[in-house]
Amino acid sequence: MLGSLWLIFNFKQIISRYFMNRLQLISLGFIILVATAFGQQPATPSSVIKKSLEQKDALMQKSLVKNIPFTNIGPTVMSGRVTDLAVNPENPIEFYVAYASGGVWHTINNGSTFKPILDAANTQNVGDIAVHWPTRTIWVGTGENNSSRSSYAGIGILKSIDNGDNWEHVGLSDSHHIGRILIHPDNPDIVIVGVTGHLYSSNAERGIYKTTDGGKTWSNTLYVDDTSGIIDVQSVPNNFNILFASSWTRDRKAWNFTGNGVNSAIYKSEDAGTTWKKVSAKTSGFPTGISVGRIGLAVFDENLIYALHDSQFHRTDSKEKSETRGLTKNEFKTMSVEQLLNLEDKKLNDYLKTNGFQEKYRADNVKQLVRSGTVKPIDLANYLEDANAMLFDTPVIGAEVYKSEDGGKTWKKTHDDYLEGLYFSYGYYFGEIRVDPNDVNAIYVLGVPLLKSKDAGKTFTSISRENVHADHQALWINPKKSGHLINGNDGGLNMSYDDGDNWEKLNVNAVGQFYAINVDNEKPYNIYGGLQDNGVWVGPHNARESKHWHQSGQYPWEELMGGDGMQIQIDSRNSDVVFTGYQFGNYFRINRKTDDQTYIQPKHELGENPYRFNWQTPILLSPHNQDILYLGGNKLMRSMNQGDTWEAISPDLTNGGKKGNVAYGTLTSISESPFNFGLLYTGSDDGLVHISENAGGSWELISSSFPKDLWVTRVIASQHKKERVYVALNGYRWDDFTTYLYVSQDYGKTWRNMASNMPMSPVNVIQEDPKNENILYVGTDNGTYISFNQGDSWEAFSKGLPAVAIHDLVVHPEANDLILGTHGRSLYTANMEPVQKVNAALLAKKVTIFPMESMRYSSRWGNSWSQYLEPYVPETQIKVYVKEAGKHTIEIRSANNDLLNSITADLDAGFNYISYNLSISEKGRKALMKQQSDLDIPKAQNDTYYLPKGIYSVQLLGEVVDFEIK
Repeated sequence: MLGSLWLIFNFKQIISRYFMNRLQLISLGFIILVATAFGQQPATPSSVIKKSLEQKDALMQKSLVKNIPFTNIGPTVMSGRVTDLAVNPENPIEFYVAYASGGVWHTINNGSTFKPILDAANTQNVGDIAVHWPTRTIWVGTGENNSSRSSYAGIGILKSIDNGDNWEHVGLSDSHHIGRILIHPDNPDIVIVGVTGHLYSSNAERGIYKTTDGGKTWSNTLYVDDTSGIIDVQSVPNNFNILFASSWTRDRKAWNFTGNGVNSAIYKSEDAGTTWKKVSAKTSGFPTGISVGRIGLAVFDENLIYALHDSQFHRTDSKEKSETRGLTKNEFKTMSVEQLLNLEDKKLNDYLKTNGFQEKYRADNVKQLVRSGTVKPIDLANYLEDANAMLFDTPVIGAEVYKSEDGGKTWKKTHDDYLEGLYFSYGYYFGEIRVDPNDVNAIYVLGVPLLKSKDAGKTFTSISRENVHADHQALWINPKKSGHLINGNDGGLNMSYDDGDNWEKLNVNAVGQFYAINVDNEKPYNIYGGLQDNGVWVGPHNARESKHWHQSGQYPWEELMGGDGMQIQIDSRNSDVVFTGYQFGNYFRINRKTDDQTYIQPKHELGENPYRFNWQTPILLSPHNQDILYLGGNKLMRSMNQGDTWEAISPDLTNGGKKGNVAYGTLTSISESPFNFGLLYTGSDDGLVHISENAGGSWELISSSFPKDLWVTRVIASQHKKERVYVALNGYRWDDFTTYLYVSQDYGKTWRNMASNMPMSPVNVIQEDPKNENILYVGTDNGTYISFNQGDSWEAFSKGLPAVAIHDLVVHPEANDLILGTHGRSLYTANMEPVQKVNAALLAKKVTIFPMESMRYSSRWGNSWSQYLEPYVPETQIKVYVKEAGKHTIEIRSANNDLLNSITADLDAGFNYISYNLSISEKGRKALMKQQSDLDIPKAQNDTYYLPKGIYSVQLLGEVVDFEIK
């Protein structure tokens, strides 16, 4: 890349950490709801969702794989999006933190360690949490209150009185997203809930709901309309009778987001939420009309209230703007051919180079194209206005702070200037404001930076720091000690004791939101992953979360780049060469050894319509040649030289997009058959699946029989049979949670529905097992499943796994590990070797013991170098399959068949993994020493005898498997 061009791309990468991740959602104020112009899949009724959750519970109870243990392997340091905090006001070293899709966690030691407490629930998606500290009653509103593309729906309100050991579902099942929960300080049965409502569809269960009997019954005390919900509710301190609430009109579609409307407003209640009155009327001074966006509230007392408004009104700034050097794209929109041809070559070249035009477009040849009529001057503007970004050309006001000093009757803006650099046109994602309970003039505004004002909002300063993530979602201010802050953001938790001058990082929870994962073939192999708003990371698969790295300063995981991390491809010939990037097709070829990064996004030809790139743009290295790279825009692109140059090898493989402010009509999945070079499949976000059998020479639509307009999350060419192909569709963006899963045995000419007994949940990924063609793995928004019979029936994994969304999964072809990339709980792994051996004969047998790993003997077993440290205890797993459940005794025997130890276990029908610590009984020790007169087996420090070197066997119901201690 040329130096100037590289600066542009590097700048884009840097700012992507902060705000590029939501560029396409620029709300222009004048964009009116467009959903009614298009047909829509019906939203799934809450009764059907409830039945599906019951079906999943039943499936897990009888699952053959329910005892296969999954291990969470982190990483933690980058964390995930926080949605709320609940801090014990009498003992602030105890608090709860809620994550958007990672559940609720509890600490009693100021954030040094946390315990997840929502794992027993049917969802990990949280919008808000409230705790009644005197009775330790916890209320959780499920479904994130933001409206991001990854803001997943919940299942209503959950309640626990035993710190999360058990959860009771107490209603509002069709709420989907909860804005706020308030508990009466004197009565935990009186609760106010602000329901934001469905994100992708209209629904009636919105507004303010109140219960006075602990959730047994609810009253809808404020209803606005079926697209307007309640995003915030706040009470006057020490007077729960006076409440303020903000309604928010918003609607999201796959192609458009509208985050404003005439029914976004502020309401007040003077009877603890039983009745409400709108206080943001036209005469109040607070904005009204179609362009009123999200509103956050902070209440100091009965009179003084602050409101943070995401204004979508157009700016009318008459101030002189700073002089712009050089040409701008807007000049080309009105420029004549003659004017362009008269431009100085240097001036035109500066524009072309600075804005990243391809090398072939320089002044002399551009002018020639204009002379010939091939290119018009306006094309030099359109070239930059791709379908994914408007480069912050926002005409809206954005964030503004209002204050009322008369209990909400009148409002006045606190500042004269715009709050620049806070929202970047996507205030819908933030909207939180806080006031210090001890200082009426001290307020905090949460956005891309975290702003603080000490003069009641006249002026602001940033208190974001180098170790604090950019996007701020939650803030707690110690009511007894000003300046003690706990901040929740898209990158986890931070704590400050000096009002934000310095922050500590509290990221010890594995709550990463992975979009995509991949593995290499190194030994030990590495796992790569792209995360929501936290970049792309790589680390060894055997790294375990601990604080040992604090000593060396070297965390085992390494960040490859920032932004919203997306798909990863690794050159199988040289794992230092990695292809990855951030949202909307901004991809790079990275050489980890040399630290070189080459920007490789394809560019359309001058005069053509710009390419459209999905948020999660798909890429694929050809299994036939690792120099060949595919990338999907609205067309399929192919590079024969690892991204240096590109050609489009297809027409538009989508329905052509739709009018809106989100890129749509884009490819989402690419697959190439390992049997034939050029046997290609593509899937799009608008429901189309295409095949090419001649390397892109021609294409055929093969999805006509599918439900229309659904997002193709995966199209997978089989690695076992050339004619076989799998497709997963996802209705999440219609609030349709049906399971859509298909297989074809004839290149897509005919399809079979494979959903069978799988509980309803949107499907994100399907993969074949590399060793056993009958085994399939599926990741959904609510768990992971396996089929042993090509999708005729499904079994549910559950041990060690909460009900979290699985966005990607990989089976390592040599290690046979299944790695799950979750969107909320980082990475999980389990070994699949026993599973891969399943066939009809094995399932019919009474018992099967799977091969045992050899282990190397160590004198450390049972011992420690210090009496103050715990002895090291070895462990291996005995993996068995039993056809019928029951209590069984597993025997450990010597080569001479002497009984050395026995383990009694209740085994379930299916796979069972039994831990064995390699210990032997006193009787077994004597038997071994009798066989070998020169053998001594001393008792370890933990009063246990361990197996010496030798050959041993595991026996169960007549089955015998040998293993070795080397």
